[in-house]
Amino acid sequence: MARSDPLTLVCTLLLLLPPLTVAEAELVRSDKFPVVVSTWPFLEAVRAAWRAVDNGSSAVEAVVEGCSACEELRCDGTVGPGGSPNENGETMIDALVMDGVTMEVGAVAAMRYVKDGIRAANLVMKYSQHTLLAGEGASAFAISMGLPGPMNLSSPESVKKWSDWKENRCQPNFRKNVVPDNDCGPYKPNNGAMTVSGEKRTESCEMGKIEYRPPLVGPHNHDTISMAVIDKMGHIAVGTSTNGATFKIPGRVGDGPIVGSSAYADDEVGGCGATGDGDTMMRFLPCYQVVESMRQGMKPEEAAKDAISRITRKFTDFVGAVVAVDKNGSHAGACHGWTFQYSVQNPDMDDVQVFTVLP
Repeated sequence: MARSDPLTLVCTLLLLLPPLTVAEAELVRSDKFPVVVSTWPFLEAVRAAWRAVDNGSSAVEAVVEGCSACEELRCDGTVGPGGSPNENGETMIDALVMDGVTMEVGAVAAMRYVKDGIRAANLVMKYSQHTLLAGEGASAFAISMGLPGPMNLSSPESVKKWSDWKENRCQPNFRKNVVPDNDCGPYKPNNGAMTVSGEKRTESCEMGKIEYRPPLVGPHNHDTISMAVIDKMGHIAVGTSTNGATFKIPGRVGDGPIVGSSAYADDEVGGCGATGDGDTMMRFLPCYQVVESMRQGMKPEEAAKDAISRITRKFTDFVGAVVAVDKNGSHAGACHGWTFQYSVQNPDMDDVQVFTVLP
């Protein structure tokens, strides 16, 4: 009888071994997963997501828990209820969740009367064939699916912020090429006006001199938590939540609920989150670009810098940032116009760590 060579014997033995169970597969991958990455030092939000995913929750479930914690804490006044009043003094909610396995997305935009933005977005994904619901319809759907409401989303802080803004003749605001009938409108087109770009400007109108100051995006007006989670199985999901830009024009939808702009995920590649000037970012879909660049072989840092550079080549005064994480859990950020920080927790860390990215 002929003797088998060692390689044939090893291959035969491997074929006889039973396949790994799901639990065994988890153990194989647990050395580098789970991973939680979030824009800004929103430590409690990252901890909430980590607790969920470390206890066996899916990436989607952990994203919802993490962003929900930020909504409850009203992170920096830019997430959840009670912040960022629009021109009418009202707070509205934008949110998104995306499953990198199925590529399903649920999102809500300009949602009134319901405080739980990320949970509402998740309900859209779970219980409808739509991607995005907006306005009164989003509120009605969320309430019909069991979320509490209707309720007033304003707070004493947001009301005072709005009152002070009104006393300052509704400046700064997001209007351009218009003249007001009085200090705070109604507004009408000024066909002879030039686009305001990056600097204060004064021009004549029927009411005298109007000083235009473009709205600023800064460390306490960055609008969005954007979070990516890789669960113990290596599956990735992303989510965002925001109450939008302060003193926005009623009806405005920012990049928060726009898939590919504020966040994007693909299980085969990785994920991305963004924060900053959403009106500019949504024109470039930076998070979609980050994921596609990583698909083509770029490392997270290269992909993040490339996405930001595509924006700044056109808009030199842009303020914003992205954070990228690949399917192996490697992460990096890039920014322009400010110093950006993002938070991470993985099995190598005892607690959340904050990373600083310079412009």
